[in-house]
Amino acid sequence: MPQGIRWATIAGIFFIAGACELTRAQARPDSPPVTMKPSATDQNAQAESELRAGIALTLGGHFAEAIAHLVEAQGRVSNEYAAEFNLALCYAGTGQFQKAISVLTALRRRGSDNASVENLLAQAYAGNGQAGQAFEALQKATAFTPRDEKLYLFVADAFLGREEPAQSLRVIELGLQHLPESARLHYERGYLLSTLDDFDGGRTDFERAAQLAPHSEIGYLAKAQENLFGGNLREAIRVARTSSAEGKQDYQLLAILGEALIRAGASPGQAEFAEARNALEKSVAMRPNYASSQIGLGRVDFLDGRLEAAIEHLETGRRLNPQNPAVYSLLAATYRKRGRSGQAEAMLTILAKLNEEQAQRIRTAPGDSKAIPGALGAKRGEQKP
Repeated sequence: MPQGIRWATIAGIFFIAGACELTRAQARPDSPPVTMKPSATDQNAQAESELRAGIALTLGGHFAEAIAHLVEAQGRVSNEYAAEFNLALCYAGTGQFQKAISVLTALRRRGSDNASVENLLAQAYAGNGQAGQAFEALQKATAFTPRDEKLYLFVADAFLGREEPAQSLRVIELGLQHLPESARLHYERGYLLSTLDDFDGGRTDFERAAQLAPHSEIGYLAKAQENLFGGNLREAIRVARTSSAEGKQDYQLLAILGEALIRAGASPGQAEFAEARNALEKSVAMRPNYASSQIGLGRVDFLDGRLEAAIEHLETGRRLNPQNPAVYSLLAATYRKRGRSGQAEAMLTILAKLNEEQAQRIRTAPGDSKAIPGALGAKRGEQKP
């Protein structure tokens, strides 16, 4: 969605209504301190407090921190489903897919077999490399909510987290069977087809997405992405500028604008270069965990001679998407220019390994599924543009 993909199933989290009052035993001021075993009421109140803390942290995306609280709440709260589901969500969000699967399958056995459980279970199986089980859970989730667009987007994202765009494409195509007029799903299929060396097919979906949602963020994104893939930088820039002028400050469109301007030759001192920097800085501010924006801003800083800032953004982009070969070549150049030759060589070694893995995938993939060079690591929300 890797370090946790982008587990956006937070919308499925259940809240506990009301607040618990903690009771405390009071000792008389003139009596010596007395150590008392917490009563059952105190223990229950503490468990409910742990659950509330875990849910709050989960909502904030602090999955690792939430786990300890939710584990403490397990088996001790009135809403056991909330504790278990949120714990599974946090396990999935921190890449502990097998633990998430164990919790979710236990919920399923106890009768909590619903769309949210099957959705998250499909994501966990996908993240764990169990495609067959992932599609089985996806089909069950689809039976509950066949027209839930996010269901297909989340599971497709999970497959992309394992560099499996062909499986992701299967998920999106299943979604389009139920939601043939979804602009978002058409956009996603256009992007996936383009990364799988079928830009003609991708172009058709990009155009369909733009037709279904004209003058919307997804419509403009489809047009901009289509032109970026097609090498029409001038048109990609125009579309992204138009979107911004209409008040649609989407972080992906801003990233495309910055990327296209730099690809078109904008250099330090030019108005277009300042525009590219501004767009990428806005994108990073809006979505700090969007790898493309961080890498794009790192490139701008490198060109502008701001080497330490470039390293900071590029290393952030590398952490967010370690399978992106572009970040390693940029880091190698930046470290070398900064006089840190050892780190530059380390980046080139990783890049060589990634390129070899890419070549191996191309050699062994079926003819219709060969990924184009540079598509390595494509993830919705991370590799675009």
